[in-house]
Amino acid sequence: MGRFKTTSERLSNMTLVFATNNENKVKEIRAVLGDSFSIITLQEAGIDIDIPEPHDTLEANATEKSVTINKMTGKNCFSEDTGLEIPALHGAPGVLSARYAGEQKLADDNITKVLHELQGNEDRKANFRTIISLILEGKEYQFEGICSGTILKERKGGKGFGYDPIFVPDGTNKTFAEMDLTEKSQYSHRAKAFHKLVNFLKKNHING
Repeated sequence: MGRFKTTSERLSNMTLVFATNNENKVKEIRAVLGDSFSIITLQEAGIDIDIPEPHDTLEANATEKSVTINKMTGKNCFSEDTGLEIPALHGAPGVLSARYAGEQKLADDNITKVLHELQGNEDRKANFRTIISLILEGKEYQFEGICSGTILKERKGGKGFGYDPIFVPDGTNKTFAEMDLTEKSQYSHRAKAFHKLVNFLKKNHING
C-alpha cells in the first residue's frame, strides 16, 4: 500500500493549462502560486491562437477562453479576464481594457486615452477586477478578485504592464508599476482571485 499523499503533495502534482498568451500575467501568477501546482501556458502546450473576447462582461469572456482551450486540449484549464473599471467613465474601459485605444492593444495608448478622458475630473476612483474561469473535470467555476484604488494624473514607475503606471491601490502610495511582483501580489486583484482558486482546489478537487 502506497503512502497517503498530503494535500500539498497532491496539489503540487496537479497541472492546469493557463489559457493566455500574456507572459506578464504568467509571471505574476507563478509568483503568487509558487509550488502550489504546475501551470502549462498555451505556448508550452503548442497552442498558437488568439482567443476572441466578444462578450460585454468579464465573466463571459473568461468563460469563452477557458471553454475554448478545454475543448481543444481535453485538459483541466483556467483563464482570466481583467478590466479596469472607472466610475467617472461609466465603468470604462472595462471589458475593453486591453484594446481601449484600438485593436493594436498598446498599453501606452490606452493609458493616454484614460488620462485624457479624466482630465479635469477630481473623481479618480477605480477598481481592477479579475475573473478566473476554471474548467475542472468538465465543470466551470469562477473566482473574482477586486483591487480598489486611484488613477493618477501622470505615469509613475517602469515595472508591471497595462495600466500599472497610473494605478495606486488603496493602502499604499505606490503605483503597481513601482512595485516588484512580491509587493504587487499583496494588493493585486489577480492575486486575490488566484488565492481563491488555490483554496478551492485544496478544499474540493484534489486528486492523486
